[in-house]
Amino acid sequence: MWIPYSLGRRRGEARRDSAPRGAFGCIHCQAASRKAQVIPAGCPALVHHPCAHPSVCVPQLWMGTHPRGDAIIRDNRIPQRTLGQWIADNPACLGAKVKDTFQGHLPFLFKVLSVNTALSIQAHPNKELAAKLHAQFPEHYPDANHKPEMAIALTPFEGLCGFRPVAEIVSFLQSVPELRALIGEVAAEQLERSGSDDPRGVSAALRVCFTRLMKSEKKLFVDQLNMLVKRISQEVAEGKDTSGSNGDLLLRLHSQYPGDIGCFTIYFLNLVRLEPGEAMFLGANEPHAYLHGDCVECMACSDNTVRAGLTPKFIDVLTLCEMLNYTPAPSSSKIFPAAQSQLDPNVYLYDPPVPDFAIMRIEIPSSIKLYLVSAVDSASILLVIQGAAVGTSTAAASEIPLCRGSVLFISANESVSLQLSSPDGMLLFRACCLL
Repeated sequence: MWIPYSLGRRRGEARRDSAPRGAFGCIHCQAASRKAQVIPAGCPALVHHPCAHPSVCVPQLWMGTHPRGDAIIRDNRIPQRTLGQWIADNPACLGAKVKDTFQGHLPFLFKVLSVNTALSIQAHPNKELAAKLHAQFPEHYPDANHKPEMAIALTPFEGLCGFRPVAEIVSFLQSVPELRALIGEVAAEQLERSGSDDPRGVSAALRVCFTRLMKSEKKLFVDQLNMLVKRISQEVAEGKDTSGSNGDLLLRLHSQYPGDIGCFTIYFLNLVRLEPGEAMFLGANEPHAYLHGDCVECMACSDNTVRAGLTPKFIDVLTLCEMLNYTPAPSSSKIFPAAQSQLDPNVYLYDPPVPDFAIMRIEIPSSIKLYLVSAVDSASILLVIQGAAVGTSTAAASEIPLCRGSVLFISANESVSLQLSSPDGMLLFRACCLL
């Protein structure tokens, strides 16, 4: 029989068709003719939930076993209620190395995100800090794990990531007087005098400037932000170039989060633009925010996020400013490359410098009608972005119809054969753990 389960996010649940107990569990998101799907940017929440009303959208789908979004098994014939429980009773499905390394737990969480309104200025703690925060504030930091993550664009995608080169920040300090007023002359001049031959001095000066910004008194930064928005709006109305003040992005963020200190972070953090298939990796303590677009995202199995702006959620400015990596670098350095597989030219591997996860992008051309998703020594989750096929496995009792939005849980060392039925090929993403 099949092991069916939903995508597991708190914001709604998807019905599942079943999958064979020892082979691959089907997170087959389908209700009648509606599928989980990513649609073009413009809807306030851009990922259709498969079992929601046709007019209902949700901003993200979770695929994994995190306690805040453990996939729920719908098949009453299976005693376990969630994927996490099923894996706990069948740990061999993880693969020997993964099972031993991660104490019998699925080490990653896979997501689809659709961002129309900017997500918070944030960073994720390393394991040591995560354990400390979880012990002290479990209501805000729900687990003790780190959360390195990677986002791979499905559409043109914008995000803030890492600190800009100092020269760019200094340029903004000199062209945006409202920013300089919040930083203060002493801190601003210290950063302006810092030299590239002293990386520790640069980081220290950058820390002082950013911390002074984020800890600004509310009335002060709201007044300065309103002055800045008024000035840039007037310049736009007069047809002036506002790129020196990052005007377009500032006005956009202020329209979404008026009076929010996070609007000023655009002068410190790189604006990274990704084309479909491009990725950025976010290690521990890396400041970032997703601004717009659709992506698949994979991370260590954690929901620990330290936020400080552009959000109505709990913010922890002190922790964020203390934990950040204050190493400046150009935006181009934030784009993470994919490596084409030498064994299968249809596979592109994103292999970040952490053991918890890796992602494969699988592009099957229309000329191929039968494709084998190869076995790996790790449990994996397969997401269909484009195309249609019928999936079979040597351990499966029946076929699985796959289409846009379908998701499969595949046990370690199991392969899946796809009989393609779409004229335009298929685009798949596969999350796994390659130790």
